[in-house]
Amino acid sequence: MFQPARRRPNWQRALRGPVVFVALLLAVEFLDELVFGVREAAWPLIRTDLNLSYAQIGLLLGLPNLLSALVEPVFGVLADTWKRWLLVVGGGLCFTLAAFLTGLSPNFALLLLSFLLFYPASGAFVSLSQATLMDLEPSRHEHLMARWTLAGSLGVVGGPLLLGVAALLGVNWRGVFIGLGAVSLLLTLLVWRQPRLRTRPAAARAEQSLAGGLWAGLRQAAAALRRKEVLRWLVLLEFSDFMLDILLGFLALYMVDVAGVTPVLAAAAVSVWSIAGLLSDALIIPLLERVPGLTYLRWSAAVMTGLFIGFLLAPGYPAKLVLLALMGLANAGWYAILQGRLYSALPGQSGTAVAVGAAFSLVTGLVPATLGWLAQTLGLSVTMWLLLLGPVVVFLGLPRLTIKTSVL
Repeated sequence: MFQPARRRPNWQRALRGPVVFVALLLAVEFLDELVFGVREAAWPLIRTDLNLSYAQIGLLLGLPNLLSALVEPVFGVLADTWKRWLLVVGGGLCFTLAAFLTGLSPNFALLLLSFLLFYPASGAFVSLSQATLMDLEPSRHEHLMARWTLAGSLGVVGGPLLLGVAALLGVNWRGVFIGLGAVSLLLTLLVWRQPRLRTRPAAARAEQSLAGGLWAGLRQAAAALRRKEVLRWLVLLEFSDFMLDILLGFLALYMVDVAGVTPVLAAAAVSVWSIAGLLSDALIIPLLERVPGLTYLRWSAAVMTGLFIGFLLAPGYPAKLVLLALMGLANAGWYAILQGRLYSALPGQSGTAVAVGAAFSLVTGLVPATLGWLAQTLGLSVTMWLLLLGPVVVFLGLPRLTIKTSVL
């Protein structure tokens, strides 16, 4: 006797709906930055517990970055031409294992192994989750990237808070990482259960074999890197970082060595910058619903240029602090808009966008080291003026025709 197919309960269908899928992808970014925030805050505890030297800490930070820079482009090219869902889920499982290993590490060697696993796993789990999010609404890349950036900012701020709350409850840094590993495992399983993870963009072509997918993806990435529009967004992304992570990296040192304030006041300046950045990440979401992204970005770059000059010339700490807070607000959405434009320049090839971005970072990865050498040679005060290239290049590098069209 014929029996009709059983329909899933409403709650099961809701858990596989588009809103839940977007929330899960954003949760992946939140978790990644939460782990990063916990690690950065826990370094003194980790160093004491494992008796680490500065040289060992340098290896823990440097070697995983190098490995990730070599491996992540491969994940990107395979994401468009092979089984993306397998890369994302596999990355999530490796991310989980790395979190557990970090919490259980009895010595430097195992901790290094966990970090060597963490970074490539993040490339597969997190970067390809971002690419998958971009495929959901190809006409709203900037808006989706703004939400992605906010999720990451909340994670960065939440990491130290989580570590502090855990300490109050009697849980050490190891327990926090093991707990984050359990959350990572649950999140990976929830993402794996989403049928949309297996949906391909219309322009993507699947290859049956791993070798075939890799070769096809490499050809796509090489063709993308020859396009001027793609190179434009890659270059602007790098220069925009002068007013983002690179400035943050020098900020505390500048406040102590050039502005002449105490380390405590320098830490307060970093906190002001971080809080302003979190607020700006939240404000940019409704703003992009009303103002074209490139129009806003051009005005923002012009304002940022003036604010940064004022910050460098301001004579006292209070004035610098106010200008720093305004700068944290003025650079809202820079990464989101430029990264979104990179995805838009490669329609249906979000994995390729991840690959070319990672490959380009192999070339531009020497920029912070070069600036550090210049600071050692010419002085930090001179080097800080070189960061002005960031907003200037962003302002000059934006396509003028697009700006005029959006205004009209």
